[in-house]
Amino acid sequence: MLRLLTLLLAFVSILGAESVAIPTMNFALSAPDTPQQLVSSLNVLVALTLLFLAPSMILVMTTFTRFVIVFGFLRQALGTQQVPPTQILVMLAMVLTFFVMEPIGKQAYADGIKPYIEEKIGYEEAFEKTALPFKNFMIRNTREKDLALFFRIRKMENPATVADVPLSIIIPSFVISELKTAFEIGFLLFLPFLVIDMVVASILMSMGMMMLPPVMISLPFKILVFVLIDGWNLLIGNLVATIK
Repeated sequence: MLRLLTLLLAFVSILGAESVAIPTMNFALSAPDTPQQLVSSLNVLVALTLLFLAPSMILVMTTFTRFVIVFGFLRQALGTQQVPPTQILVMLAMVLTFFVMEPIGKQAYADGIKPYIEEKIGYEEAFEKTALPFKNFMIRNTREKDLALFFRIRKMENPATVADVPLSIIIPSFVISELKTAFEIGFLLFLPFLVIDMVVASILMSMGMMMLPPVMISLPFKILVFVLIDGWNLLIGNLVATIK
């Protein structure tokens, strides 16, 4: 890198300062002259904000949270440290999320985004129709207790329909419901591997091998059991089946 900069400086010095033309650009910021210009600027700002928040929305409005937490519990239960790597688990959770959310995304596109692109409906109607399939999905997978919690915090009356439930209530309710479900599944995953650890530890203590770490001996048995029962197939099949 240093050699490249040295050669570049030498090349510029040979050409001379007069032969090198550096274009300059002047930027001027001014207030919008008409309401239409202001609306256009705000639309661009909203679009950029949505693009910036898109990864976060994937985390809180889909099943990604459930998948990635369960996979993390599985790795901890197996005791395999960094195997599978975190990147693999995150990508697997992302792929399963797209697999589960694909019908909902297609419905949202057909009901809201496509008519808006074709200029058949307005912006507000397009947003409501696009958000409605996601709202229905999140409410189906949200406990009534969690929804009631945030309605009680906001001191709002119970809604008559799903469309009356604001996203500011649905999203946090859905997130804590997903966290609870993921922890429940993680607890059930831990039980069989915990039994193996306890059995191995008891055998080692009865043999007087108290200095030998039980995890070192139980790890191959846990991996063997997980492979024999086709653990990945069983886990992902039941995990997807828990989604309503």
